[in-house]
Amino acid sequence: MGTVIFDLDGTLADTSGDLLAAANHCFRGMGLGDLLGPGDAGVALRGGKAMLRAGLTRAGRLDEDVIERWYPELLSAYGEALDVHTVLYPGAMESIARMAGDGFNIGICTNKPEALAEELLRRLGIRDAFASMVGADTLPVRKPDPEPLREAARRAGGDPARCLLVGDSITDRDTARNAGVPCVLVGFGPAGGDMAALEPEAIIAHFDELPEVAARLLEV
Repeated sequence: MGTVIFDLDGTLADTSGDLLAAANHCFRGMGLGDLLGPGDAGVALRGGKAMLRAGLTRAGRLDEDVIERWYPELLSAYGEALDVHTVLYPGAMESIARMAGDGFNIGICTNKPEALAEELLRRLGIRDAFASMVGADTLPVRKPDPEPLREAARRAGGDPARCLLVGDSITDRDTARNAGVPCVLVGFGPAGGDMAALEPEAIIAHFDELPEVAARLLEV
């Protein structure tokens, strides 16, 4: 069988609420108040520095040195409260259980720091569902470099040439293309409406669709 590797933020779970809270913690520390809100979920899922950049731009205070200085504080704040608002997307774990039962290898490749990703999976009670977990700092390179995806496939017990990546962004699409494997993008996250423009091999509207799509793309 093949291997199905998942992105985490915006793909398996909506983590935007906790990410935005961590960013606003930093902005309050700068004396700027809360600069980001629920409408910035898409920004949140692009990572901590993207949130800091967006908020500081909104305040007319963009400074890359400030972003670098506050990024560790954002990670610390997020690590203390990373599962307050986070929820798994409907059907995610049922789909994974079905594919695992069919013989697929299952893993995660995320640009979230490894320790934070491991802690979030543990708190959500789903770590044991994944045979591998490769984070932003697991290897010297991160997505869209293809090596983290390949390593996630290898650690899950699969062949990197016979895997696919399920994600929610151009980074995931580019990672899969760089690895020469299919990409499935989710159409239900904050950026779901933009997925068609990225021309992935497939877009799913609900996780119920994934087992059949994975079987088709991996020709099993």
